[in-house]
Formats: sequence, C-alpha cells, structure tokens
Amino acid sequence: MSVNQQAHTGSPYGQPQPGYQGYQQPAYVGQSLPGVPQSQYGAYNGPMPGYQQPVPPQVGSLRAAPSSGAPPPASGASHPSGHLAYSQFEHGDVQNGIPASAAPMQRPPASQPFLPGSAPTPVSQQYGPPPASVQQLSNHMAGMTIGVTAASAPPPAGLGYGPPTSVPPVSESFSTTGSGLYTPYSTSQGPPPTSVSQGLPLAQPPFPGQIPAQRLPTQVPGFAPPPPSTGVGPSSYPPSTGAPRPPAMPGPPLPGQTVAGPPSSQPNHISSPPPPSTMSGLHPGPPMGGLHGPPPPTHPPQPGYQMQQNGSFGQVRGPQPNYGGAYPGAPNYGSPPGPPPPPKRLDPDSIPSPIQVIEDDRNNRGSEPFVTGVRGQVPPLVTTNFLVKDQGNASPRYIRCTSYNIPCTSDMAKQSQVPLAAVIKPLATLPPEETLPYLVDHGESGPVRCNRCKAYMCPFMQFIEGGRRFQCCFCSCVTEVPPHYFQHLDHTGKRVDFYDRPELSLGSYEFLATVDYCKNNKFPSPPAFIFMIDVSYNAVKSGLVRLICEELKSLLDYLPREGNMEESAIRVGFVTYNKVLHFYNVKSSLAQPQMMVVSDVADMFVPLLDGFLVNVNESRTVIASLLDQIPEMFGDTRETETVFAPVIQAGLEALKAAECAGKLFIFHTSLPIAEAPGKLKNRDDRKLINTDKEKTLFQPQTNFYNNLAKDCVAQGCCVDLFLFPNQYLDVATLGVVPYQTGGSIYKYAYFQLETDQYRFLNDLRRDVQKEVGFDAVMRVRTSTGIRATDFFGAFYMSNTTDVEMAGLDCDKTITVEFKHDDKLSEDSGALLQCALLYTSCAGQRRLRIHNLSLNCCTQLADLYRNCETDTLINYLAKYAYRGVLSSPVKTVRDSLINQCAQILACYRKNCASPSSAGQLILPECMKLLPVYLNCVLKSDVLQPGPEVTTDDRAYIRQLVTSMDVAETNVFFYPRLLPLTKADVDSDSLPAAIRNSEERLSKGDIYLLENGLNIFVWVGVSVQQGLIQNLFGVSSFSQISNALSTLPVLENPFSKKVRSIVDILQGQRSRCMKLIIVKQEDKLEMLFKHFLVEDKSLSGGASYVDFLCHMHKEIRQLLS
Repeated sequence: MSVNQQAHTGSPYGQPQPGYQGYQQPAYVGQSLPGVPQSQYGAYNGPMPGYQQPVPPQVGSLRAAPSSGAPPPASGASHPSGHLAYSQFEHGDVQNGIPASAAPMQRPPASQPFLPGSAPTPVSQQYGPPPASVQQLSNHMAGMTIGVTAASAPPPAGLGYGPPTSVPPVSESFSTTGSGLYTPYSTSQGPPPTSVSQGLPLAQPPFPGQIPAQRLPTQVPGFAPPPPSTGVGPSSYPPSTGAPRPPAMPGPPLPGQTVAGPPSSQPNHISSPPPPSTMSGLHPGPPMGGLHGPPPPTHPPQPGYQMQQNGSFGQVRGPQPNYGGAYPGAPNYGSPPGPPPPPKRLDPDSIPSPIQVIEDDRNNRGSEPFVTGVRGQVPPLVTTNFLVKDQGNASPRYIRCTSYNIPCTSDMAKQSQVPLAAVIKPLATLPPEETLPYLVDHGESGPVRCNRCKAYMCPFMQFIEGGRRFQCCFCSCVTEVPPHYFQHLDHTGKRVDFYDRPELSLGSYEFLATVDYCKNNKFPSPPAFIFMIDVSYNAVKSGLVRLICEELKSLLDYLPREGNMEESAIRVGFVTYNKVLHFYNVKSSLAQPQMMVVSDVADMFVPLLDGFLVNVNESRTVIASLLDQIPEMFGDTRETETVFAPVIQAGLEALKAAECAGKLFIFHTSLPIAEAPGKLKNRDDRKLINTDKEKTLFQPQTNFYNNLAKDCVAQGCCVDLFLFPNQYLDVATLGVVPYQTGGSIYKYAYFQLETDQYRFLNDLRRDVQKEVGFDAVMRVRTSTGIRATDFFGAFYMSNTTDVEMAGLDCDKTITVEFKHDDKLSEDSGALLQCALLYTSCAGQRRLRIHNLSLNCCTQLADLYRNCETDTLINYLAKYAYRGVLSSPVKTVRDSLINQCAQILACYRKNCASPSSAGQLILPECMKLLPVYLNCVLKSDVLQPGPEVTTDDRAYIRQLVTSMDVAETNVFFYPRLLPLTKADVDSDSLPAAIRNSEERLSKGDIYLLENGLNIFVWVGVSVQQGLIQNLFGVSSFSQISNALSTLPVLENPFSKKVRSIVDILQGQRSRCMKLIIVKQEDKLEMLFKHFLVEDKSLSGGASYVDFLCHMHKEIRQLLS
C-alpha cells in the first residue's frame, strides 16, 4: 500500500484539539442569562453608533400636519418634484446608522397626549383596553426596552440580547385582488413603538422569568398592530422618474361599499402624493403564500395609533412636500396646520441585518481553524475566511448541510418543514494553506468496502474481533478485513495505524481505482479538448473569430496537467462551422494544416481520424499556422445561418473514434435556423409572462437535444458553450446539452471587442485551465434511517441513485435532498458518504470520497439551533428554479413563501417562549431567512423586470442550479462596499453596508458585486479629486459609462480600488462585468435592481414589507 501525499506534506494527522471542538463563541459584553447557550451571531438590535437624537416620523404614515407654517429649512428638504429626489443622500454617508436630520428637531414630551385628528377614531379593540397616552402605554407595557437601557431593563443576555423584544402585531389582512400581490397598508393602526433612542418600553414582556431554553430567538421590533384591512385595488409599478405619483391608498371598503376614498376633508385622510423618497405610492408586494381568501373580520385599531405606509420603515429625510413638518414647529409644505404627530416608529436598523450577522461570524469564527473532528458541528458562514483542519469529517468546502442536527423521525421533519439537504462540491478548490485529499493506492485489490452496501472504508467503520472484521457504519453488516489490510487494535479499539491511513482518519481522500471501475474493463485514455468555432458573418465581423484564434495560440500551453507532470496529456482538435462543418488535420508531419468539409449535416461523421486529435507540443507549428489562417479564410464570408446540433454530434463522434472522454468548447453566435437536425425557431414571447404557459419559456422546444445529451454522457463528452447573441438565441434549448453533461454556459450579449474581450478571455482561460474530472459518476450513501431522494445540478440520471456527468469541474455542485425511511437514533447520529468515480486529466481512474457525520435530535429546538440559512437558501432557490419548468411561476413563488412561513410558524409554536401574537419571533440561526428568501422571490427568474430577456432568465436558471453556497449568497444578496471609506494603506476590504438606496450618499463612490457583475456607482456630489484619482477625468460629467476596466493611475486611491476589484474577481468562478453607473443616469435603474432590501421595479416587496407579510402568514398558520 502506498500513500501518494501529492504536493502537500504537512501532517494532517494530529489528535483533535480540545479548544476547537465545542466551538463555543466568546460572549459579547453583557452577562449571560443562566441556562441560555451562547449564539454564534451577535445582536442586531442594539443601539446604533451615532444614534444621537430621535428620528423624525415615518415617511408615508398617516398623520396630521403641525400647526407651523414656517418656511422650509435651507438644507435637507426633499425636492417636491423632478428626479426621484435623492433626498436620502442629503446628510452625508449612512452606513448602518441613522443620519442626523438637517433641520433642528425636538421630540414631543413622552407624556404628551394624542391630539384629535392625529389618529383614527377608536372602535372596539383587539388586544385589551387601549392605553390613553404614550405615558400610559409605557406604564402598561413596562419592563421591556429595545436597544437602550431603561430603569426597568434587565441585563442583556449572552451575546447582547435582552429578553425577547416585543413586536406589536403586523397587518392582519391583505387584499386578495390584483395579480396575487398585496397592496400597501393604508389605514390607521396602533400606537407606534417609540424610537430606539428614546428607550421607551414597547409592549407586554413574556411572563416573568420565562426565557427560551435555547439560544434566544430574534424578535423583530417595529411591527404595528393590524389595520382593519388593506386597501383593495390592483398593485401597480412605481411611476417613472418625475411622473406624477398616485395618491395614497384609501382605506378598505366595508361590506357592500364601493371602493372610493373618503373626502379629503375627512380626518386622517391624506390626499397628497407620497414623498419622493418612498419610490412609489402603490407598491406591489409578494404574492400570498397560497393562503388566499377574503380579509378576516375587521379589527379596529387602538386609539392613538398612526398607520405605517407600506415599505416606509426608514428615516425621514427632512420635511416632505404636502406633508406636515417632522416635529412641532418644523415647516410644512402646503398642508393645513394641525397638532404635532406622535413619535416615529422603529426603522430598518431594528430588523435583522445580513451585514451584522456576517460581521459577527467573521469576528467570532474567523480567527481559529475549523476542526472537523466533532460530529454535527455547524461550520462558519461562507462569508467568513477560515481554515479547515480535517479530522474525520469532510471540509465544509466540500459539503454543507441545511441542518447539522436532523430530526429522528419523519413526522418531526414534516412538522418543521425544514428541508434536509446537502450541497456537495466534490472537486472544490482548496486554499493553498490546506492539504489536498491524499491519494491512496491499495494495488490490484482496490479499496476496502462493505460487503453489503458497498460503502468505502472510512473513519466511522468499527473494527471488531481484534481487527479481523469491521462493522459497517452505514448498514451494520460485518465484513472480513482482507489479509493485506489487517492491523491490530490498541486499548481503545482503534487500529494502531489509524493516523497513517487517510481513509481511517480523514473525512476526504482519494483511492486509485482498479480496472474494475473502468468502462469495458479497460483503463481510459487521456481526455481530449475540441475547439469548435462559429465562423458565420456575425462572428467574423465582430472580431470574435480573430480574438479566439489569437488567444488559443498561447492558451494551449496551459492545458490542465496532473501534479508534477511536465506537459499536459490532453490532446486537442479544431472545427469551424456555419451551415457546414470544417475539420482540420494538424498532424505534426504536415507542413500546413488540411481542411475537410462535411456539408451533409443530417448524417454527421468525422472525415479523418489520424491527425484530428493531436499533442500540442508535437503539432505546435501546424496549429499556429491554422490559427493564423482561420480569420483570413472566412474574412469575407456572407453566410449568416448556423447549425448547432451537428456540431455537438461531430465532437461526440470524434471522441468515440478516439475512444476517450473529453470536452467541446463551442463558440456560438445565433439561433440555429439552417436546415439540419436540431434546427430551432424563434419562439420568444413576453406575453406568456405571468400566464400558465410561462413555463414553456424555460423548457427546450424539442426533445432532440435531450437525446443528444444522453449520448454525450455515455461517451464522457462534456460541452462548454460560449454564447455571443445579438438577439434571441433560445438558451433554454441550446443549454440542454451543456447542462446535462456537467458543462458550463457563458453568455456575452451584444459582444463588443473593446468592452467584452477582457471578460471573455478571462472566462476562457479559467475554463480551459481549471481542474475537471471526466466520465464521472457520483453516488451518495447514507446510514440507516435516511436516504437520498432528490438531486439538483448539471448532470444526467439514468437511474434513481447514480448522478452521471460527462465532466465535473471544481466549480460545480450537486445538491442532494434526504428523506426519512426509518427512525434515527440520537446516539448513533446520521452519516453521509459521497463517492465520486472519475477520470483525471491525465487519464487516471480515481475515487474521491467525502464523509460527514450529523447529529440527530428529538427536540425541534435542537434542529432550529443547528440550521445553516445560506445552504437552506441555496436549496430553496434550486428547488424553485426547477419548479418553473413544470408549474406557473406564481405557484412556485407561493409555495416558497408558504414553506418559509411553515418553518417559522413551527418554531414559534414549539420552541419560542409564550408571547403576544403580535410579536414576530425568528430562530437565531434563521433570522436572515425572510430577507434572503425575498431576494430569491425578486430574482429575475421568478419576477422579471421589463428589461430582462427570456434568454437571460433561462441562463440564470441554469447557472444557479449548479452554484455553491458562497455563490448563491452573493448572487441573491449582493455585496455593497463604500469605496470612499476604504483604507488605502490596508490590504482589507472596506466594511460592507446594507443593500438599500437609503444607505448611499451622493458624495461617495460605491462598489456592488453579485458574482456576475461589478457596479461602480458614483454619486453626483463626489469630490473632484476622487473622480480625478479614480477615472482620470476632471469632472462627474466626463466619466464614461463605456469603461470595461478601471484606468491604471499611479495614486493610492486608484491602486486601492483596483486591488479591491482584483480581490473580488479572484473570489468568483467567472470574470464579472464592470459597469460604471453615474447617479441620475439611465443605467442607475439597473443598479437599483440589485439594492435588494428596497422595493423593486418588477413588483418585488421591500425587506420590511416582506417581513410584515411573512408575519401575517405565520399568524394565519398559527390561528
């Protein structure tokens, strides 16, 4: 037996280190409550830095105007009309705090009574007798504060959480009219929670002495009690910039009443338009989670409550046109004088912040290595930079689970509705500090396996009878140890060679496979790469053909190679095509390449065998000559039509003839309409969006490509597709073969040499050079009690257990869902073993094994305490994106919302302390589930904006299906960095801020990345010196939108920003497109689409709105 330790020789075999195993995090300042375990996340609802004074009342809330008619302040006022009023930028940069208002403001005294006309007339009331004033409210609900200390506040628990923070109830009913979207709140509601900085108690605390048994849940402040009902009427898109805004929504009709607003003279009616900073008057929201029906009976509000307009959590930026001034004595704009409004409700800083959770995890878990010796340990977040020490479980870089403590019974799993899934990335790239999986060679006998279930030897196998047998940890079968593998046991029952054998002590390792694991019982040949270039009119005229040929001359020197091999074993071939195919003989003995044309595309064959696939070094001069000639040969072409399926068939036949696996790199520009197998027609139809036929846009228009994909997988022919469309291309159909063979699709719409070549060449270089396994088959085995039932990713399955991929690269993941088929035991836990059989780029047949052990629980609280929200969102997105192939998009969206509501309702019912129904209580590990799920619902696949093409949606759907957890995290919740805050002397990135327009300042420059694009947003008031340093021009108006890279300038700011861009590009599997966005420019609408906490133009709800909606869904389920 030999152990090939590859390049890394650091010893991974040490005893588990006790300091890492329980992984208890140090508590934040503040004493722990007895019996409450510490959380891995920090508090999100503590006082914000820079919180000096109360904030003005809420934008869009119903209130009467103050009695003052003073003139507007000199600065900070919103603009009554014109552009969408960047009034939220007036007060300098806002990171995660709240800006001070420009106008002098005073808070009304806490004891001040509500004045007539400032709130709706009280009727009967839902939650006990109404307090008569804010003072009484605080007496009535004494004992709880948010964020700041008050006399009655108990000490914070553990990580800075106080006892559960009270949340007044959310809106009780949503309109069921319109297209499944709820309309904005528009009626009055209960007493506002006070500003965080005021320290006023909010609502009834839990019963005295009651503390949840687990990590304290997140309870979201700022939710108001339900209005009688919401307004009825269709939702609408926000008006375009400068357009007149619709009036505020009227209250709901009573039975038998027509839908009409009250006269403007009626108390509490606001007929003026909403303020510019709220984006729009009527905000579409997410659809109901499958719980449609008439609004529940009218629940009258408590007296003295003011209503919150939908989506208007957040700060007021100075007085608004036609609204009363912010505070008593502040100026008003065209409204009749009236009494001062009550204090403002809580703002978005009081709801869970992704940025805070990410930052806390980095601080708590980024400094120590993650040691995998403990069963069921939840790893650090994907956004945390950490090192892994493999001590028996696979690294989270290879496998991440939705929960690391799974229910013992299927009933419990059904009750919680938490999907049990693992996202597996078998060939993941490791950082240089970590050891690659060791390669174990057992010679001709091959790896040791269980006799019954065929599981491979791993650290969880139990050796018995002095080491002569082992009991399988998956099926409990006892198997004889082969004589050559026998070793004695020590006094603990462990083999004495435990630390010398990777398969006994590590979670991930490789076996060298024997001939029994090869096709036709024959060792494979090294794979081949075939480059297939579209030479139709569009491809030649755009300069694409010349660019590809120039790049391939140098790129062929960087083909992937095994370990320390001097040159790559991969052979290469070349094909060009338009309506016909041209094959090239580049045999080393030839002086010049020879071309052979196949015009009978209906019956594809390869016209030559010898000389088509060659070694690069041997045929270097002939290949170089060919790549010089191709652009010249087709320089004057007038052929615009192309074929597509015959191109794949040609590559497949070439690999069959050479008896090897391989990859086709196809560069294609247009819809294949030439007469040939696989011919397609233009079927793009935006009118199908939001209809039952929308699913056809995601389905291939012919089965031809499914059958072709099946043939490719059988041969090990993987297809990578580079698309350069100027119009509809039918990605849903052309992508079938790359998708099912484990390949990749890259898309460069409206390709232009000057702006797109950098991105395309970077993608091509990485795609050619990255680690890839061919002819791959993956099987996931589980211990008794659960089994793998469903799979998501880019692959083909001919049976229910084997995932087959013609090629699998280091970026691809396979997501596996598990279901119970028996009871599990808390003592033995649950085990997963992922085995990948593949051919390396040198033609070696290998087995890569990853093992993971999970805990099992009989208490739901343990399940919710050990969930991983990022992985859960990865699974839910893939589940939804597959769902659109067979169900209307609205149904898919509704089912997502419903499942999320059921997960959170089950927690509320079974794990949280008794508390008011008006509180929204989120499990600590899942407090970001609502914001992330809303991002999935608002994504282009499930809710496209008017500018999103059908091809874009199909492309993104296929892309997300094989993304890993880190990629879906940044794709759905992009990273927003303030560049002007970057420290030019530090190597670190600036601290990220939340994805909302109100966090932007017009005097700053920001960078937003989502894994596909990098936006650099430049505020209209940025200092001239910064513009000069970054763009090399003297003013804002001279900045060019056409830049595809940042100019290389010799100054610290330019170097720092380019370094940040390089760091981000290095973290992603694709080269991101750089887009320069100037404030108030037409491109800004595209940029705002990625500010995912805000309302989207395509009708997606803001984070705050969606949280309200989720709370309402949860309450419906609980009632």
